Parts: sequence; C-alpha cells; structure tokens
Amino acid sequence: MPHAPHFAYRPIGILRSPYARRIDAPHQGTVVEGTETGELATATLELAEWLEERALQDLSGFDRLWLIFAFHLNEGWKSTVKPPRGGPKRGVLATRSPHRPNAIGLSAVELLKVEGRILHLRGVDLLDGTPVLDIKPYVPYADAFPDAEAGWIDELDAQQGRWSAPGPRKPR
Repeated sequence: MPHAPHFAYRPIGILRSPYARRIDAPHQGTVVEGTETGELATATLELAEWLEERALQDLSGFDRLWLIFAFHLNEGWKSTVKPPRGGPKRGVLATRSPHRPNAIGLSAVELLKVEGRILHLRGVDLLDGTPVLDIKPYVPYADAFPDAEAGWIDELDAQQGRWSAPGPRKPR
C-alpha cells in the first residue's frame, strides 16, 4: 500500500479507573483473580467538552458497551508476542496484546448508569487516563457468538480451564 491513509482521532472522553499501572490491571476486565480487590473494577468516563451531552441520549437502556480506546502508554510493537497465559509466541494479530501495529483497543464493559455527561462503568481493564475514542452499544444478538471457536485459546482453556488467567504481573 504505497499511499496508505493516515488517520487522526481525538478522544471523546478520558476514562478514570483504579488502575494506575499496567501491572495493576487484569488482562481482561471480567477476569479479576489476583487483582488487589479480586472484584470487578468500577470506572467513570466523562464526555469531552467538545461533544454535546445529547450524544449519550438513549444509552441508559443498555447493559454493556464496547469502548474503543487508545493504548496511550504503549511504545512500539512486535510481530509475535508471548501470551500471559503461557505457551509459545503467537502472531500479535492472533492475540489481545496491547502492543499492536495500531495502538487501538476494544473492551466490553458493563454500563451501571448515565449521569449527565458521565458514564459509570464496571468490569474495566483500562488504565486511569485512557483516551476513549468511541463507544458502541453491545447488542447481544449481533455481538455474542457463544459457540464460536477461539483457535489456540480453546486449547489453553482445555488444559488450564476456561476462566484461567494470570493476575496482574508483579513489579520488577
């Protein structure tokens, strides 16, 4: 792609969470074993000033949201990465590694309530200060595929158990 387009985004809000450092946060928002509290973390997301509050209209009826965000603290990426659950190195695009060619992430979170320009969320795995680029409602009939195969992750689940995941890494 000799003339690949470049994109510029501005955050629609900044997420406030209890996780200050990467080693504090769970690898997935719903897998919290090994975190300090062992419970799903709560967070808030305040809509940026440049957006009208009406952008959040009708969001209250949804249980879950997709947050599209920037891995703002990442520096660089590699083609292969070692998953935190173990096993050999995998192609980065076959993992959920935060170190990606484009430092963009996707996380499904629980919406607790909408209060003016602030969303109250639970089950986050994002660091405090994470720029959120967009929000999309989670729609179960379109977003959930419980019988879908998950490649090498299915093999790990068979060996270690479906909900196995390492807790946050220990400080070095």
